[in-house]
Amino acid sequence: MKDFQNKVAAITGAGSGMGRSLAIQMAKRGCHVALSDINEKGLAETVQLVAPYGVKVTSQKLDVANKDAVFAWADQVARDHGKVNLIFNNAGVALGSAVDGGSYEDLEWIMNINFWGVVHGTKAFLPYLKDAGEGHIINTSSVFGLFAVPSQSAYNASKFAVRGFTEALRQELELQKVNVSATSVHPGGIKTNIARAARMDESITKMGMTTNSTEKFEKLFTTSADKAAEIIIRAVEKNQRRVLVGTDAKVLDLMVRLFPSTYQKLVSLSTKSMK
Repeated sequence: MKDFQNKVAAITGAGSGMGRSLAIQMAKRGCHVALSDINEKGLAETVQLVAPYGVKVTSQKLDVANKDAVFAWADQVARDHGKVNLIFNNAGVALGSAVDGGSYEDLEWIMNINFWGVVHGTKAFLPYLKDAGEGHIINTSSVFGLFAVPSQSAYNASKFAVRGFTEALRQELELQKVNVSATSVHPGGIKTNIARAARMDESITKMGMTTNSTEKFEKLFTTSADKAAEIIIRAVEKNQRRVLVGTDAKVLDLMVRLFPSTYQKLVSLSTKSMK
């Protein structure tokens, strides 16, 4: 999809961070946008930021973990805009916990949003993308969908799942010979509020970590949400299968490729140094 003029993009998690930046930059390119987020205040602010670009903007409070609500939103977007060309399954949350200490409730919470939210968005919008005759599904995994980190087993599981789901989807779309594609997005440290809003379980103290460890890791985040959105949109234009967002993501991806097993020791050592 080389041209976004008069196309329609649906974006989850549009109330802040990368979702907001994607909404603004797609609108700048003449793309109409349907925005959703569970945070109504943030969503309303994004709508105001997008409005000056003269495209049609609709918004909906949405919990992506709610399958029926996501399917209803997809139907509404199609009715409001007449078609849908892109779905950015961008909404996500973070969780820090130990495997032997974290609760099933927290594990289900993060999987329902990070993984099932992507599944719901993909399945709900895919028929409309096919009907439009030109479409693209953009699913946000993470650099943590490429390598594992202590205290992030649940987050790793959700993002590895998104990666596998999206890569299989891309192949299926190609075999079906439909004019719809898919891209798996792997951001590194992006300057958004996801780390600050993360749930942190006391079980991580077993590893010598503290519940405010995210503040230390956040200092390493170097890529702005605006820059991340630019990289993602370029990847869609180039029809890339996978996009690494940020220099840190590229370095870590290379590390895993070069040291597929021993990288774990390197990560453990670096984690100790962050205490």
